[in-house]
Amino acid sequence: MSRIASVLLPMPLPEALDYAEPEGMELQVGDQVAAPLGPRTLRGVVTALRDAEGGNRPLKPLEARLDDPPLPPATLEFVQWAARYAVDSPGQPLAIALRGARAPKARPVKQLVATGAAPARLTPAREKVMAALAGFVGAPADLARQAEVSAGVIKGLIDEGVLDVRQIPAPVAFPTPDLTRPRAPLNPSQAAAAQALSAMIAEGGFNVALLDGVTGSGKTEVYLEAVAAVLAADPTAQVLVLLPEIALTQAVLSRFSERFGAMPAEWHSGVAPPARRRVWEAVATGVCPIVVGARSALFLPFTNLKLIVVDEEHDTSFKQEEGFIYQARDLAVVRGKMEAAAVVLASATPSLESLRNAETGRYRWLRLTDRHGAAVLPQIDLIDLRQTALDTGRWLSAPLVEAVGETLARGEQALLFLNRRGYAPLVLCRACGERLTAPDTDSWLVEHRYTGRLVCHLTGFSMAKPKACPHCGAIDSLVSVGPGVERVEEEARALFPDARVAVFSSDTVFDAQAARRLVESMAAGEIDILVATQAAAKGHNFPNLTLVGVVDADLGLKGGDLRAAERTYQLLAQATGRAGRHDRPGRALVQTYAPDHAVMQALAAQDRDAFVAAEMAERELAGLPPFGRLGAVIVSSENPQALEAFVRDMAAAAPNAEGLEVYGPADAPLSLVRGRRRKRFLVRADRTVDLSAYLAAWRARVRPPGSVRVVIDVDPYSFL
Repeated sequence: MSRIASVLLPMPLPEALDYAEPEGMELQVGDQVAAPLGPRTLRGVVTALRDAEGGNRPLKPLEARLDDPPLPPATLEFVQWAARYAVDSPGQPLAIALRGARAPKARPVKQLVATGAAPARLTPAREKVMAALAGFVGAPADLARQAEVSAGVIKGLIDEGVLDVRQIPAPVAFPTPDLTRPRAPLNPSQAAAAQALSAMIAEGGFNVALLDGVTGSGKTEVYLEAVAAVLAADPTAQVLVLLPEIALTQAVLSRFSERFGAMPAEWHSGVAPPARRRVWEAVATGVCPIVVGARSALFLPFTNLKLIVVDEEHDTSFKQEEGFIYQARDLAVVRGKMEAAAVVLASATPSLESLRNAETGRYRWLRLTDRHGAAVLPQIDLIDLRQTALDTGRWLSAPLVEAVGETLARGEQALLFLNRRGYAPLVLCRACGERLTAPDTDSWLVEHRYTGRLVCHLTGFSMAKPKACPHCGAIDSLVSVGPGVERVEEEARALFPDARVAVFSSDTVFDAQAARRLVESMAAGEIDILVATQAAAKGHNFPNLTLVGVVDADLGLKGGDLRAAERTYQLLAQATGRAGRHDRPGRALVQTYAPDHAVMQALAAQDRDAFVAAEMAERELAGLPPFGRLGAVIVSSENPQALEAFVRDMAAAAPNAEGLEVYGPADAPLSLVRGRRRKRFLVRADRTVDLSAYLAAWRARVRPPGSVRVVIDVDPYSFL
């Protein structure tokens, strides 16, 4: 009997489409197929198969089953679950899951093979080639180097038919980790945490542990022991380590290489498409034991996933804000449950959600309270900018400048931290007061002196800095307001002309290789003052860095959103924690206009628990995360009238439900982006409410016109 195949396509379609299975194709759920859709043929995945029933309308037949590994059942289940949770079409996460499969394959490589024919004349050089052929795999040039002969010798043997050049697929090499290599010495706190993780892994099945350790406490060494325990228990097991930043990848890869003598696979946007294809296929066929990557690695087709590590689990970079919207930390826990795998969440400043789960016993709570070795936590002092005024046009206070000078005199390094890219965050006209913004967007243009351009960090728009004000035409009237890292670098160079100064931000470090070079230069002592954004505030270990100066500690508190205080505390604790991570004591100076703020007081006292307790109490009173749930609905249109009419209809269509409130519609803080006006609804729900189901039911009640776009964000992190 013929069968019908339900095929999910990597497109924003609400469900899988039905196709006829051609005779003899013998499909299985998870198979990748070529499916016709209109004039195109698309790659899709079979999600279900059923017998065809009489009387159904004719279905288009599938064109082919693709010669690529199928998606494992748990991966397919995860993709479909993630779509329901995010209130999005299942094709959106499927597109992420198939990203590697759709990448081009690596070019074939040349391989020399002996044909069995004897050379007409056996010279000493040819004898060396024939001896080197045993077990050789590679190109002609490689054989020439190995045999220590000229390329002409190899060419002569090829011309005589003694050697044959063949094209073979590029080899995939993911070496087996060596579990017998000696590990780094662990202090008692690390050893206890590693033993607890090993015991959790020995239990088998799904478990979650929060590895909560102060900066510099050696959390990486601890979870490396968990990796070793998993691979020792099952040599076919697979491990996934998620990192928030590409800049951290090289350092973590090096730690894995030192511990296991083998480099893990990389997965992030900086990996070339052919290499990404090799990793995807190796994961799907079970020959890749360890993957270190960014959030999208969570959608790889693991066949035997036994451990997921989310390093710096608090980091907001784990939240995908565009396209398919998801929080990788939360989905990592779900994937661990589906795979019956252990999950380790590691951070020096855990999210309140993870801390709440640890407090209530849902997660195992493993705490590292001391730094590794002889290192101690840095002394943190606040500089009250209300009492210590900054000189005009300057952004570094006298106490901070003095401390940097003393640090350099001792031959040590300093980090000046400001989480703001570019030279100045605002450019205005002193003649008419115009603030320069991106076209069709409310976002201010940021000046970048390196390139001489004004850039919108929201939309990517950039333009050369004009000589005249675009609004009033006044010449040379545009002034830069406020500091960015480029401006702090300029000031540092002026104050310390003999110092070697570098900037670490996404504008100066474009990829993983550039990040590795800069980090290595800093670690080698080739930089005296590093001016950095949050790119340098997490995970990096600089032995000679003893001073951290926070230029504008209040910056993160100005957003006014739910997580502003939590996020600011986490970022500043991570940044100040870069100081004194080895045998020399560290110090941090924090410039602030709000020294009495709870964040600043907790930071200076290094009393995270007091800050967390106060923040938790406020959240609980308001029923906000982690004690409640939030969902955002962002509605946008180029037509303001159509937008107003639709949000009124949508507000009227909101379902009534217990334990849930709907706020809005209201203008978004950035009410104009890329020419589209934006309105927001915010939904607050009790933990007992299925928020995703509510949002899906609400969206189903309204049908937006073609000019209106509706985006749903479950558990939003950005409120712009």
